[in-house]
Parts: sequence; C-alpha cells; structure tokens
Amino acid sequence: MSTEEPQKAVKKPAGKKSTGVKKESPERISDVTAAAPRDVEQAPEVSTISLPAIPVSLTSSTEADMEASLRAVFSGENPTVSVPEEPVVIAEVDEVVVEVESVDTGSLPTRRDRLSGEPATKPEPVSMLTPERVLDAKKKRDKPTEGWNKFVYDITFHGVNLGDSPLTRHRKALDASIGRPLTGGTKFVPVLTRKGGVGKTTTTTLLGMAMALVREDRVLAIDANPDRGTLAERFNKTTEKTVRDLVNDAAKILTFNDFSEYVNRDKTRLDVLASDTDPFLSEAFGANDYNIVSDLASRYYSIALTDCGTGIIHSVMGATLKRADGLVIVSGGSFDEARLASETLTWLESNGYGDLVKNSIVAINTATQGTNLIKLREIEDHFKSRVRETVRIPYDAMLAAGSYIDFKKLKPETQEAARQLASLVVDGL
Repeated sequence: MSTEEPQKAVKKPAGKKSTGVKKESPERISDVTAAAPRDVEQAPEVSTISLPAIPVSLTSSTEADMEASLRAVFSGENPTVSVPEEPVVIAEVDEVVVEVESVDTGSLPTRRDRLSGEPATKPEPVSMLTPERVLDAKKKRDKPTEGWNKFVYDITFHGVNLGDSPLTRHRKALDASIGRPLTGGTKFVPVLTRKGGVGKTTTTTLLGMAMALVREDRVLAIDANPDRGTLAERFNKTTEKTVRDLVNDAAKILTFNDFSEYVNRDKTRLDVLASDTDPFLSEAFGANDYNIVSDLASRYYSIALTDCGTGIIHSVMGATLKRADGLVIVSGGSFDEARLASETLTWLESNGYGDLVKNSIVAINTATQGTNLIKLREIEDHFKSRVRETVRIPYDAMLAAGSYIDFKKLKPETQEAARQLASLVVDGL
C-alpha cells in the first residue's frame, strides 16, 4: 500500500523512524518546523485524498477559516466553514412601480381609542359621532299600542311597560316594509296569468288595498283587460267613467283633481280605473290606449298595478311588460293551474323578460278547485326555484263571492297574506 502525505505536510528527517506515539496536532500551521517530527497515519488505498469541495467564494475567506478546515482534515472530522449570511435572491424581477396615495392614518382617531376611554387629541371626523356613542345605552320600550300589554300599561298608570307583543311588532315591521319610500318615478306592477278564473283580479285587489292602507303616497289599479274586466266590481263605485273615457279626454286632464274624476276610490285610499263595460268597445282598448293611461298615471301616482287580461298574447301585454318594474304571477291550487302559471314564466323568459321573472312573486290562490288534493309545498318549491318568492292566499268567503271586498272584514290570515304580498312586491321595487 502506498502512502502519501497530506498536501503541505512537512517531510520527516531521513534515518529516523516513527516512535508509534501519537502527538497532538499543532495549533497553527506556522508552528510546524523541521525539528518537530510527527507521525502520519497510513492513508487508504487511493491515489489522492479528496477534500470536501469548498465554494470558490469561500477560498478567499479569512485565514482562520482555512486553518480550521485543514485542522479538521488532519483529525478526521468534517470541515466546518463559517458562511457569511447573505440575502437569498429567489428571482430577479423587473422594477415595479405602484403609485399609492399616501394617507396618514395615524392622524385619524379611531373607534378603538374612544372605547378605551382615551380622549381624542386630534379633531374627530363626523363619522365618529354615532347614535350608539351619544344616546343612552338603556333603550326604553315603546309603549304598547294594543292588546293585553296595552291594558297592563294603562291600569298600572304606565308603571309596567311590556312593550308590543311579537304579533304587533311583526305587523309594524310589515307596515314599515310596505310603506318605504320609492324613487325614480311611478313603478308599474302587472298581475297576470295564462288562465282565467284563478283569482287574478282578486289578487290585484288585495295587493292594492294592502299598499294603499299603509303607504302615504298614491296607489292606482288599472283594469287593462281587453275583454270585459271586473276589477271595479270589487269596490263601491264612485263614478261610471272608464279607461275609455280617460283616453278620450286625455288632453283635458291637467291636474290630479281632473284625473280623480275618472277613478273609483276605495276607503283604503286605493284608486281604480274601470275597464269598458260595452262589449262592442272592449276590444278597442289596445297598446296605444294603455300607454296614454300610463303616461297620465305617472304624473300623479307612485305605484300603478295593472290587472292584465286572460292570457299573455294580446295587444296590451307588450306595452304592459315594457313598463313593468315588478311582476306578480297568479297560480291556482290545482295541477293544471300550476302548470299554466309555470308555462307563463317560461314564455316570459324566452321572450326577453328573464330578469323580470327572477324578481317576480307567485301568488298561489288556495281557494280554487282541487287544492285539497294537491301537495302545495311541492308547487311552492317549484316556483321558488324560478322566482324570488311565493305567497299563499287562503280561502275566504268574501273573496269567493266575487263581489265587493272590505279589507278590514277579511279573515286575519287573508289580510296577513295580502300584506306579505305587498311587502315582497315593494321590496323588489
């Protein structure tokens, strides 16, 4: 076996043999002299001794790092080299310049500062002056307005205030929803279906009464049936004039008082325009006539409901849908009536009124024939997949009579359904 001394090792003097005693390695290379012999262990059978690769950048390091590496080789250990910490560059990226408007957020007081009780040292913006900060945390109940709670409040000389009952609070919430102000001009809401006899005119009446009772502005119901309509028969007539008279005298109508002469006014404050009663003139009411009536109504009313005729392919329907801001589809409680109502939605979608369909409400009249044999929940689930919401209208003897309707004398559940329908329609406007 051949032996080879490590690189830069000092040769032993001739004629001297190794004593076999291992001596400690010198502390520095400079301490090794010719007078200091040392034993060198026999190296493995290799022609060269491989040292661990040291990066080029490290060969120019300090002298101490090099000496430490050689010392480790002599002692059989792995060399350790101190590597200077340098930032790691993942990738070279072109310079990106982003212009950001500088905002001195430290100069603005925050709500957290106020909650911690620290007084503001800088001027506060107006947004910091909130009702929660100013008003007393102890909110007093509003005095009850009806029922047992009001009785307790009165007999205790206002000492015990239970507030309104949940039912009363619900009714007031509906009133607030129905009565919310609208912007952007008159809102037109057609009530339509492809089948007659499902309660379209009744639904228009209930919807208009529920709105007019609560809202502070004016609500109008227009009977736009090209055939003989029966909307005015749900009210006590205060005039014999019809939409035909209004169209003929349109140029003379300059004020709301002039318009009022042509409408029937219910005690709920709902105004109704009756259709033609002459069967020979009923077909004369077309799209142009409807536009004239709508233009006049838009001067004085915030909401105009349109009781459309049976079917959807008649002359007035095109003009009605072009002005529509909301939509109510009426369905009966039987299988075929529900199918026809769903087909109405399909026809509207295929004729460019898809957005109107998504925002529409389906009123399901459960007083029609065959309702007791139908799973109404399944019908509701079907329509809810296509429209915004559905409302059930329960059976009521006054509605079934097909004549004059007194809203206050309807069953409580019927009034509730009408109010829910009105609230949902206003929400969509």
